[in-house]
Amino acid sequence: MGLFEIEGGIMERKMKILVAVDLSESSETVQLEAEKIAQALSAKVWLLHVAAPDPEFVGMDVGPQTVRDNMSKKFHEEHRQIQAIADRFRNTGLDTTALLIQGVTVDTILAEATKLDADMIVIGTHGHGAMYRLLVGSVSEGVLHKSKSPVLVVPTHERD
Repeated sequence: MGLFEIEGGIMERKMKILVAVDLSESSETVQLEAEKIAQALSAKVWLLHVAAPDPEFVGMDVGPQTVRDNMSKKFHEEHRQIQAIADRFRNTGLDTTALLIQGVTVDTILAEATKLDADMIVIGTHGHGAMYRLLVGSVSEGVLHKSKSPVLVVPTHERD
C-alpha cells in the first residue's frame, strides 16, 4: 500500500485484493476469508473466475453449433454465479468487481494480479494428495510459487 499526499494531509490508497474463485462448493470458504480481510482493511476486491475451454474446443468459429451453444450456456452460468458473489460482497459495503476471464488458470490469475496491481491474492486449496498434484498440478501451488504479490492460501478441505 502506498501513501498519497493530498491537500491538508496524507491519505492511504485502498488495498487491492484479487480473490480467485473456482465456483465449487468449497470456494465459499475462500470467499468468507477474503470478505473478512477486505472488511478489516476496507479493501477494493476483484473476484476472478478463470473459465477454461474444453480441450477439444478449438474456437467459436469452428465446431458444431451444439458445442458452441453448450459453451455459451456454461459461460453464461459462470457469469451469473460470479456476479451473485460480487453482489453479496457489495451488499456488505465492499467495493467489488467480478471478472470472468478465459485462459490458463495460473497464468490468468497472475496476469490479472499484475494488471490490477493487486496487493494480495486470495486463493483456495482443495488438499489433493501428492499423486494428484504430480499428475494434474495445483493452481494454488502455481500461483504461490510464481506470484510477485503476497498470496493467502485458504484450505477448503477438512483436516484430519
